[in-house]
Formats: sequence, C-alpha cells, structure tokens
Amino acid sequence: MKLTRYKLSELIDVRRGASLAGEYYATEGELMRLTLGHFDYQGGGFKDNTSKNDLYFTGPVKPEFILSEGDIITPLTEQTPGLLGSTAMIPESGKYIQSQDVALITPDESKFDRNFCYYLLPSKIVKQQLAAGAQQTKIRHTTPDRIKDLTVFIPDLASQKAIGQLLRDIDRKIALNREINRNLEAMARQLYDYWFVQFDFPDENGRPYKSSGGKMVWNDKLKREIPQGWEISLLETLISTNRGISYNTASISGNGIPMLNLATFNIDGTFKEKGLKTYSGSYSKDKVLQPMDLVMCNTQQTAIDFDKDIIGKAFLVPFCFEGDVVSSHHVTTIETKNKHLKPYLCYLSRTVHFHRYAAGCTTGTNITGLNFTGLGKYAMELPPESVLKKFADFIENIERRKSIIMLEISNLLTQRDELLPLLMNGQVSVMPQEVNCDLYATYRHVLSSDSRSRETQKWMKRLQIIDTTTITLFSSLLFK
Repeated sequence: MKLTRYKLSELIDVRRGASLAGEYYATEGELMRLTLGHFDYQGGGFKDNTSKNDLYFTGPVKPEFILSEGDIITPLTEQTPGLLGSTAMIPESGKYIQSQDVALITPDESKFDRNFCYYLLPSKIVKQQLAAGAQQTKIRHTTPDRIKDLTVFIPDLASQKAIGQLLRDIDRKIALNREINRNLEAMARQLYDYWFVQFDFPDENGRPYKSSGGKMVWNDKLKREIPQGWEISLLETLISTNRGISYNTASISGNGIPMLNLATFNIDGTFKEKGLKTYSGSYSKDKVLQPMDLVMCNTQQTAIDFDKDIIGKAFLVPFCFEGDVVSSHHVTTIETKNKHLKPYLCYLSRTVHFHRYAAGCTTGTNITGLNFTGLGKYAMELPPESVLKKFADFIENIERRKSIIMLEISNLLTQRDELLPLLMNGQVSVMPQEVNCDLYATYRHVLSSDSRSRETQKWMKRLQIIDTTTITLFSSLLFK
C-alpha cells in the first residue's frame, strides 16, 4: 500500500476553544464545558467527566464553540502523561462547549477521511512528534500551529475509508458491549431496590410481598417497618474479614498476577478493570480470590465526599480472571458463612444509609482507613434464606454475563490496538469487498458462534470469536 507524505496543515484545520469565565460555572444547565477529563486517554475516545460537579456553563457562548455530534477534539494541555495526541468524538449535538484547553480538528474530507483522521492522530508517530514539541515539563502544552506542523504518511482516500470504517466498527462493538454491561448492572440495582428497599420480593405465591398485602412490622432498633419474620443482626455476627497484601513498588512494576486495588473501584462501587495492577511478590493461598468473593474498599485517599468517595463500597470478584488474583492491603475480603449473603451485602454497601455509616467508622486525616470493629456494629435486617438464595442466583447469572462481555471487550481492544499501527503504517491493508465475500462464503460454517464448541483450527488462532461476531480484516462483513 503506497503512503504519501503530508503536513497536517494540508489535511486539517485546528481551532482552539473559547475562554470560559469561572463565574458562569454551574452544577446544572443546558450546555456543558468540555474538559481534559472528557478524554479517555487509556482506552481512547470520549468519556463522561465524573471528577467535577460544576461542568455546566450558563454564560454567553458563540455558536461556533457549541460542537456537533461526530466533531473530533484533541487536548492542548497534558495534565496526565500520554494525554497529548488523544482524540475523542462528540457524542451529541448542541450540548458541549469547546473550552480553550481543547482543539477542534476539522479534516478536509476530499483527501482525508474523518474516521482515519480520528485514529491517526493518537498513533505513535504523531504522539512522538507532539511530545518532542510540547512546552513545559510537568504540565505540557501544544498549540494548533504545532499540531498542523506535524508530518504524517497516509494512503489513498479509498484505503483510508476502509481502514477508518473497520476501526470504527470495532469501537462501536466495544461501546455496545459496555452499554449492555451498564444495563445489566442497572437491572441488578433495581432488583435490590424492589426486593430489599420497597420489600416487593416474591412471596410464597410469587407475588410482590408488600404490594400484595404482606404484613409489615415496626422494628424499634431500625426505627422503620420490615417484613414480618425478618431478623435483625449486627454485621459483625455475619462476616469475617481478610485484608489484602501489602506491596512495594518493585512488586507491582512488572509482570505478575492481577491485583485488585483502590483504582479498581468505580465511584458507584462497581469493578473497574482499567485500574488493575499486576503483582509479582509472594502471597499465601488464603489471599487468592475466587469469582463471587466480596471485596470492600477500606481506604480513602481524599477527604470524605459522599458523592465521590468509595470507602466502604464493595463489588463481587468477576469471572473474567484466568489463574490467581489477589488484592492490595487497601482492599478487604468480606467472608461469610452463608455464600448467598454476599450479593445482598454487596448492594447494601452501595446504599446511602450504609455508606454514611461506614464513613463514620473511619480514622485518619489525609488518608482515612475503615475501622471494621465500628462497622461491625451496623444493624441490618436479614431476609430469610429462600429470598437470599433467589437474589444470589439472579446476581450470579448477571455477573457471569458481565464477565463474558468484559472478556469480549478486552479481546476487541487488543485486536484494535494491534491492528491500528499495522493499518496506519501500511503493513496491513483491508481486503476488497469481493474478496471478503468469497472468504466468508467459504468459511462461514466455522465462523459461526457454534464453532466455539469445536476444536480451533490453526488458521483461526489469529482470529477471535467474539460472541456471534468475528473481528477480522473482512471489514465489509463486520457487525452487518
């Protein structure tokens, strides 16, 4: 594949955003400021910025700074190493304001495909040039002119379109899988709310308990009504704890086994795969985690903020690990005699009431730790075993499905990241549609999802079967 040399100034326009006065920052409104926090510099693309609560802007804005769906943006400031050169696409028109730390990239689509542009800018050759020309040391900056002065090598427009479409299709599949997992988690939270907050768990006839007239009784200890027959227990009578492994820098600097840590907790308490560390030190068998083990964050490195902190929140270890997995000393495994209790405690830990109680059981100033002696005094209603088992079975099914999808996402990300440099430097090209169709017709029987039950042929080891979709270079058949 022939590549032609260009200056980016021949292919794109780069425009800096508006300077937005802080007096108009707000916690609600119609227009939202774009910040560096909207760039997912690790996984690529656009992400919601959950680090700030004053992202809305209520002041006057020129129309040209209100961006449209599909617009390409890149940061002009690098507050985190690796951020310069990242790109994101605006997900929605008329909502986001381009601020001064963000540049708008507008390709000349007569010779530079939009999708190809989106993936070329974060490539190694571009990022190296940006890093070399960036100003400052700790927080580095670039400018629209410096971006336009970069040198790139690109194929003809038809090849650009084929490559760009292939990579976009992979990203769309990744986004779809993430949305499915968000919906599965929302289902689990909703079920917990129905059963254990509204008390509409299924009664002996399968009807919602409270809504169908199930008897509620006042409990003096909890100061509220609970279903008749439910017990009240202190948390300390139901659990034991096992703190994770203390590590040093050397033991997490290279290859090793997965280690759960503070960074694997999302703000809502769910598991965040991107935060995993690898641990190469020694450990005992009792520190090895299993799927559906309950792990709780025991450390808070910032001031307590009920909207942002994670201390006391817990998640269930997913099914997506091969081999041993451990946790750091900032994470405590919650062990129970009754395994059906773990999913219930998991979602209880994310409730406002439990979380506020846990925050009151912390010690320390700058870095706070969870005192499990105090937390053990938490008084809670205990559903009967039959209800706990039904809930646990439902949650386990959801966790299994979420884990399958997490593995699919991981495989897709690996394939995309391996393909991207090969496609950009011309080592690999996308085959024409007529070749794709011939290959697909020949091997359709082994590319189906049923092929997963048969022995994998050697030629297929370079392909990944992802659910019912096979990611290959056959771009015209992807996700059709």
